[in-house]
Amino acid sequence: MDRTEKREFVASLASVFAETSMVVVTQNKGMTVADVTKLRVAMRASGAQFKVAKNRLAILALDGTKFDGIAPLLKGPTALAWSRDAVAVSKAAIEFAKTNDKFVVLGGALGSQTLNADGIKALSELPSLDTLRAGLLGMIGTPATRIAGILQAPGGQIARVLAAFADKDKAEAA
Repeated sequence: MDRTEKREFVASLASVFAETSMVVVTQNKGMTVADVTKLRVAMRASGAQFKVAKNRLAILALDGTKFDGIAPLLKGPTALAWSRDAVAVSKAAIEFAKTNDKFVVLGGALGSQTLNADGIKALSELPSLDTLRAGLLGMIGTPATRIAGILQAPGGQIARVLAAFADKDKAEAA
């Protein structure tokens, strides 16, 4: 890379850091191209991105952003994964780390909060944003169903009482 390419790379990475909410730092020592390809596919499927970057350039891109606390993690063969959905990127990274012993999650940052590997693992155990949305919609819909049932119940009770009186009148007439 020449200087212009390096500047462009740092600028593009800095703009990514400005737009995202979660960054995970990983160590990928000894991973094959096939492994990295599988990881990228898994990351894309969860809405995240994965990039191997030179540590010095990544530190320059981190400078002045809310993620500058992860700079000490950038030593050795590292890579960055990021997404707007914090749970999705952490789930993808932890799930891949379970199947590949050469891939290690070092830590990351959720906004300005720096997390260690245990924090990333705890975050990955939370339900996804889509699951939370579905649960919220279910909770919103449940009261409406109950209200409709309560409003229908008095009408049904009145109909049963009137039917009982009608049956009583028929029995007396006979």
